[in-house]
Amino acid sequence: MFTVTEKAQKEIKAFFQDKEIQPIRIFLNQSGCCGSQMVMSLDEKRDNDSTFKVDGIEYLIDRDLMKQAQPINVDYASKGFIVTSNLKFDSGCSSCGSGGSCG
Repeated sequence: MFTVTEKAQKEIKAFFQDKEIQPIRIFLNQSGCCGSQMVMSLDEKRDNDSTFKVDGIEYLIDRDLMKQAQPINVDYASKGFIVTSNLKFDSGCSSCGSGGSCG
């Protein structure tokens, strides 16, 4: 299952208001000292993608990731987009030496 909240969809449509609409990839970012997190980026469709179309916007998620992570939800808050899933991540911030300033 994949969902996009009304607030997130409104912000995404506003982003594309004066731009060509491109697919948005939801993926697992495993870089940085704060550990893994689900993020979004503009991308092109790949052979192993699950595709979800929401109000004219195409979202791409690797099929294997979708099987492991579903349900996936995209929301928007004052700090930006928030992608949540069934995956559980360990936070690396407590021991990375940054004093909790990750992100």
